[in-house]
Amino acid sequence: MKNLVVTIFAVAALTACKKNDQTPPAQSAESTAMSSPADSGMTVSDSSKVSDPKDQKTALSDQDKKFADAAAVGGMMEVMMGKLAETNAENAVVKSLGTMMVTDHTKANDELKSWASANGYTLPASLDAEKQKMYDDLKAKKGKDFDKKYTDLMVSDHKEDVEAFKKEAAEGSEASLKSFASKTLPTLEHHLKESEKAKNAVK
Repeated sequence: MKNLVVTIFAVAALTACKKNDQTPPAQSAESTAMSSPADSGMTVSDSSKVSDPKDQKTALSDQDKKFADAAAVGGMMEVMMGKLAETNAENAVVKSLGTMMVTDHTKANDELKSWASANGYTLPASLDAEKQKMYDDLKAKKGKDFDKKYTDLMVSDHKEDVEAFKKEAAEGSEASLKSFASKTLPTLEHHLKESEKAKNAVK
């Protein structure tokens, strides 16, 4: 009878020990399993965030690139010619038109540069040969000759600008560039009207 009690006690004690022995490995296995997916999950999400700017670069269509380049060069020319008008124009209306061009196109140029920076796109940094010649020809004129030439250029140039910005607003692929075109369009339409008024004033 004593032997039976001792045996039962020994079996019970061994069973308890085995349970205790098994507990720590089970816990460590769980903690290991929980930490690994968390670490790898964070790595995956970080790498996907890093790739976003690359996706934006490739999202630009030929229309977007052509528009952005033309808007950058055209905007630079408007500011340069506007500064000439402030000093070389004879008519006060033409001087005022030049000041408006410098102010408004500097603002638009800065917005376009911000867009380019955000999208990893490199804009032209100087005038192309055609627009440089237009600027040089205008720079050589003074007084009434300057006023006539400048207002003619502003009317023809802003007619082209309005069409280009309308096209980008309707057909562009990159949302923020389309938004820039839509937002800037009313200013360009106003410039066209003021340029036509100035052209009539210097006839």
